[in-house]
Amino acid sequence: MTFVEETRSVLTVDTREPVTAPVLVNYHMNGGYDWMEEVTKRGWDTPGMWGAEGWDLGQWPYIIVATRTLDTDDSGPLYACATYTEGDVECRWFRQQPRCWEAISAEAHACWKRREASGPHNLPEHAADLPDDLRRPFTGFLD
Repeated sequence: MTFVEETRSVLTVDTREPVTAPVLVNYHMNGGYDWMEEVTKRGWDTPGMWGAEGWDLGQWPYIIVATRTLDTDDSGPLYACATYTEGDVECRWFRQQPRCWEAISAEAHACWKRREASGPHNLPEHAADLPDDLRRPFTGFLD
C-alpha cells in the first residue's frame, strides 16, 4: 500500500477553524503520475486545466494540483487544494469555495508566470490581480 494521505486535525486557511480531514503528504516514492493515480483512488481530482479557456494547471508530472470537496459536518462543505512539486506536497483546506479557488489561481499564476505551463500572455504581476475568467475552474465546452 502506498502512503499518500492521512486524516488529521487541521485549521482551515480562511476561517481558522479546526477540522478533521484527509491531508495529502509528501510522496517521494515514485513520480508525479503515480501520485496522481494514488490520490484519485482516494477521491481527489487532478484537474489539468484552469480558467475559462482551459490554460494548463501545473506542469505534469512535476507540478500537479489536486482538489477535493467534502461534506463532513453541519457547518457545510470543505474544499481542498493540494500542490505536488516533485514529491513535496502542500495541502490546504478551506471552508469557502472562492478562497480555495484563489489558492488554485495562485498556483496557476505562478506556473504561467515562470513559463512552466502554457498560460495567457500579459499576466499581471500578482495572482490577486488576475481577471475573473482566469480565477475559476475550466468547465470545458459548457460555457
